[in-house]
This record gives sequence, structure tokens and C-alpha cells, in this order.
Amino acid sequence: MVELRLPKNSKIGKGQVWQLPTEPKHKQTIKVYRFNPENDQNPTWDNYTIDLDDCGPMVLDALIKIKNEIDPTLSFRRSCREGVCGSCAMNIGGRNTLACTKGLDEFKGKPIVISPLPHMPVVRDLVPDLSNFYAQYASIEPWLQTTTPTPQQEWKQSPEDRDKLDGLYECILCASCSTSCPSYWWNGDRYLGPAVLLQAYRWLIDSRDEATGERLDELEDPFRLYRCHTIMNCANVCPKGLNPAKAIAEIKSMMVGRAV
Repeated sequence: MVELRLPKNSKIGKGQVWQLPTEPKHKQTIKVYRFNPENDQNPTWDNYTIDLDDCGPMVLDALIKIKNEIDPTLSFRRSCREGVCGSCAMNIGGRNTLACTKGLDEFKGKPIVISPLPHMPVVRDLVPDLSNFYAQYASIEPWLQTTTPTPQQEWKQSPEDRDKLDGLYECILCASCSTSCPSYWWNGDRYLGPAVLLQAYRWLIDSRDEATGERLDELEDPFRLYRCHTIMNCANVCPKGLNPAKAIAEIKSMMVGRAV
């Protein structure tokens, strides 16, 4: 009989409950995943209460308020606060998104559950380890590759060819899509995932790039490309409204096109 056991630190325990000194008129309860690798203890859920009348409108504002005024040990990534850098990607209310663009009012006073991006090693609290994700991005060589001598001024591109890049170049590599993909959960060591494949397609259709064949050769693998089952989780959670599944389908079409 097969006996399956979860890792020792997979069970999340009950953490601290942080109350305000006085009961605010408009309050918000936030349940946050906490994990400290230094104390060799299981992760916990800590509960915080914030005063909505003394807080910014976004979930990131609430996290910053918690760190500044309630619990300075809370760890999370943030930078631009404008939905541009992708640093504050996390799972909020069961959905991967950016904390800086997720409004507190969307929860209508209901408790907000916040955890790190799923199925990624956790460095601490809401900070996932994205080393493998960035290594996969580097593996597609995301830069212009040419054999033609470099022009004196610039590589020219028609407006029509430039338009083909719309819906691709806007990706901010927040990893929300890849960490929403079950295929990436199970095969993240070999499958490149939605975000990286969308970036790969961005260079495949760039009219200025002259390494299309070599790029397709690198993607021709049962795992690197073909684990996508088009369940559209990636498109549903993308904070920029992009469609990685469509890009992956286009790469597959390019593979077929060069084989026939």
C-alpha cells in the first residue's frame, strides 16, 4: 500500500491576531501567510485589522501600513506601485495579481487572504523564489539577434510589423500567469511556462530578428513548449490583460508551418 506524506512544513498553523488599540469605524481584516525559514517552524496565518479611514486604497497600501505601523517583520516585494514593475505579484483572495493595482474596495469589507505566488519556493512570508523563472527567461535569449551588419542609426521596422508586437511587449514578468498554470506547477523544471513563452514569441515575430530558426529549434521539445493545455488560467489572471495561451498556440503553428 502506497503511503503519501506531505513535507514537514507544508501544514499551515494558526498565527498571531493583531488587534488595533481602538475599534475603527471602517475596518478591514487581512489574513497573511507568514513563513520564516530561520526558526524551523511551519508557516502560519497571521490576522491583522487596519483602519480603512487611515489607509490608501490598494492592497499594497494595506501591507505597507501593516509593516510600518503594526508588524515590521512582515516581508514582501514592492517597487513602482503603478503596475509596471511586477514586484508585488502575490495571491490575493485566491487569485494571482498585483497588490498595487488590487483595490481594497473590491472585497467589500470581507477578510482578505494573501499568500505568496503558488507552487514556488518561499524565501520568506510573501516573497517567492523566482530564480528558476528568471533563468528560464534568460534561456530564450530575449534580445535582438542579427547577422546583418548593424545600421548606422537604427533597425527599421514598418508600422504593420511593429503592431504585431502589441499584446506581447507589455509583459512585466510578474509571474502571475506562470504560477497560475498547473502544467508549470508540475513541470516547472522543464516547461518554460506562459510568461517565458509569450516573451519567446515576442522575439519570434519581431521582423528585425534574424534568428527565428534557431529560436524554434530551442523550443522544439516535448516539455519546453508542449505542456500547455489551453485552460486559459494565464490569460485570466494577467494584470496587463495579455493572452500567453494565444502566443503559445502561435508558436506551435510556427513549428507546424516549418515542418510541412
